[in-house]
Amino acid sequence: MSGLTMPKADAATLARRAEIVGDMRIIVPGEGVVDAVNSMRAFESDGLTAYRQLPLVVVLPETVQQVSRILKYCNERNIKVVPRGSGTSLSGGALPLEDAVLLVMSRFNRILDIDFANRAAVVQPGVTNLGITNAVEQEGFYYAPDPSSQIACSIGGNVAENSGGVHCLKYGLTANNVLGIEMVLMDGEVVRLGGKHLDSEGYDLLGVMSGSEGLLGVVTEVTVRILQKPETARALLIGFPSSEEAGQCVADIIGAGIIPGGMEMMDRPAIHAAEDFVHAGYPLDCEALLIVELDGCGDEVDHLIGAVEAIALKNGSTVCRVSQSEQERLVFWAGRKAAFPAVGRISPDYYCMDGTIPRKELPKVLAGMRELSEKYGLRVANVFHAGDGNLHPLILYDANVPGELEKAEEFGSDILRLCVKVGGVLTGEHGVGVEKRDLMPEMFNEIDLDQQMRVKCAFDPNHLLNPGKVFPQLRRCAELGRMHIHNGKLPFPDIPRF
Repeated sequence: MSGLTMPKADAATLARRAEIVGDMRIIVPGEGVVDAVNSMRAFESDGLTAYRQLPLVVVLPETVQQVSRILKYCNERNIKVVPRGSGTSLSGGALPLEDAVLLVMSRFNRILDIDFANRAAVVQPGVTNLGITNAVEQEGFYYAPDPSSQIACSIGGNVAENSGGVHCLKYGLTANNVLGIEMVLMDGEVVRLGGKHLDSEGYDLLGVMSGSEGLLGVVTEVTVRILQKPETARALLIGFPSSEEAGQCVADIIGAGIIPGGMEMMDRPAIHAAEDFVHAGYPLDCEALLIVELDGCGDEVDHLIGAVEAIALKNGSTVCRVSQSEQERLVFWAGRKAAFPAVGRISPDYYCMDGTIPRKELPKVLAGMRELSEKYGLRVANVFHAGDGNLHPLILYDANVPGELEKAEEFGSDILRLCVKVGGVLTGEHGVGVEKRDLMPEMFNEIDLDQQMRVKCAFDPNHLLNPGKVFPQLRRCAELGRMHIHNGKLPFPDIPRF
């Protein structure tokens, strides 16, 4: 997929590209169209940097009307479109296509409304995840989903991938914290789903859009739920002599009816990398480390700390430290938040995986990953959202060594097959993209995939939005049968339209 230069093309193809670029400049005047090869290199990859491809042209609209006109133009001329936010996707979801317009939403970067009374904020999709919290924290509020890339990732991308974070165990993923969206369909129609109200009538189209990976529409506005910061939040740093004991401790904490604000786990390689990078005071003589955050009123937190300490001791913990200040709590989390860049200091390259398993299978899967590490001769560092079983193995390799990238990819595929085998799923928050596309049959049969594709056809009957992602093989919508489609339009008459 490497695309370091524009592919050679015949005269007709070059003429068509020139026509498209010219028409895009009419729709988005000024500096909103990028077509020079060197300038487009900044967009040739997302967070899955192993794959690179230059797009046909890069377009950066600033208004909903421009997005609508671009999509309508492309729909009428059968031109593919790949939506992109901040480009932090780790599954290749925003990977460009050489024959597609790359629609970059980074200029939609304004916070439109903050409504503390209704605990909601209305933002454009290019606003960063952390930017929402920064805008409301002076009144004691925050936005709960907090991916490790929250300083850079955009809220529109979070909706596309249904992103999570360290606090999603108690407060939910993006889908649980988005109240409404404005979106543009492939034919240029602007549609609103949900709003500040608690729930919407009719089909749960908002739920369909959460995690839809840019296959159904382009989000141009997001209404999110903001929460009041808890009265007290304290974190425990708990070390164990083995990952299996740490995994059992996770299961026992949840089994005791305790739902921490966050519960993260790191193994020895990740611990050492993070400590060398951040100097958070992590114990270096343990095989696994749990960070357990408890929040609520002061008395409740004190009680839960005692309960978690007892459970940890029962499971063989050798270290247990409790944060004594807000600064120390943030230091505990700093190492975990910086784990991905920290691992980049100990290996030329790494392949960040994402799969989810039942919590009780954690010891078995960790043991299986060690066996796979020996099989492939590649190291792996584990960082994951232990509370909800969302694993993020980091496979270490050197792309300069012939064959190592391919080994890392197959290693990752075997990890995901193991996740599915024990009753888990292919992804928890990174999405399918191109990374897991060809593994979809491991989890879904042909009937399942056809039904998912029928939903795609209801929104995008010509497969023009982000094609080549999620589905291992696209089928013509006419072959799949209709899903209540009327004249090719979205089949739900009760949606407010403009």
